[in-house]
Order: sequence, then C-alpha cells, then structure tokens
Amino acid sequence: MTLNISNLELTGKNIVIVEDDVPSIKYYETLLKNSGADVLIFHTGKEFVDYLAQENKSIDLVFMDFLVPLINGIECIRILRKERKNTPVIMITAYSSEQAKTEAYIAGCNEYILKPIYPEKIFFLLEKYLKSKISITNSY
Repeated sequence: MTLNISNLELTGKNIVIVEDDVPSIKYYETLLKNSGADVLIFHTGKEFVDYLAQENKSIDLVFMDFLVPLINGIECIRILRKERKNTPVIMITAYSSEQAKTEAYIAGCNEYILKPIYPEKIFFLLEKYLKSKISITNSY
C-alpha cells in the first residue's frame, strides 16, 4: 500500500511553505491542495519573519528552503525558534553542504532533505509530524 495524501486528514492544520522557486511552490500546492490543510506561502524569508512578528496564528509545520531571498532559511528557523520551540521545520533544499546541514540542525530544523523530494516522502513527513501531534493533543 502506498501512502497517499487522501489518507491524511489535515483539516485545521496550518502548513507554511517558505520557498522562492515557483515550480517548487506549484509542486507543494498540487500535493497539498486536497489535504484540507491551510497552506501559507512566503516567497522570501523576510515575508515569513514579518508574518511571525505580526500574526499569532498557530503553525503546525514549516517547509523551509535554505536559499530564500532577504533572510535565509537558517536565520528564519532561528527567529521561529525564539517563540515557537516545538513547531516542526523541514528544510528542503538543493544545497548539499555538510556545513549547511549542521547549521540547519543547530538552528532547530527537524529534518534536512535534499531536492528533489518525491510525493511519498512529503506524505510520510506530513504523517510523521502532523499525525503524531494529533495523538499527543488527544492524550490530555
């Protein structure tokens, strides 16, 4: 059995995508469009950081690119972690440097994944981080 987005019920979940590459954005949108999740897209790190400063909405998962304009992905994670320690952050990048990977983990990302990322991996990550959060919430 293959994992499919239709198996995941993500209604009420807020997924943030910080990505400047238009084909990548379209790819994520296509994968997530029928999931029921609310998807917010930021084309620059500055847009994301401004959103964090202005909005107090919950964020259930962040897909972060490493090389986004104005404020890079590492700095975005550091800023996010000041207020939101437990929000899962998945860095998805074409930047395959061990130093970058180490910096990303030190900044607080949960996963560092190289592009291209296949749909099955996206679905696996959604299930891993969003389904486990549901079971933790329901255990109270």
